[in-house]
Amino acid sequence: MTSREFNHDAGGAKRAAEAGPVYITDRGRPAHVLLTYEAYEALLGGSSRLLDRLAEPAGVEDVELTIRSAKDVPQPAEFT
Repeated sequence: MTSREFNHDAGGAKRAAEAGPVYITDRGRPAHVLLTYEAYEALLGGSSRLLDRLAEPAGVEDVELTIRSAKDVPQPAEFT
């Protein structure tokens, strides 16, 4: 399906994706692939959750973040 066809019939593209991947071309070259969410999850490995995939990589330390109250008075910077 061309980009132009996709833009004119996104609903048709979604229906076509129910049967399998829809390749969207731009100037004759594959540019995008439309999948159902279920097919996308299967591509990721089935039981993998998207949030797990987006989690920080192994070895990254947790950073403790202190959020100051809006009532705190700003203090000048101390340069030593």
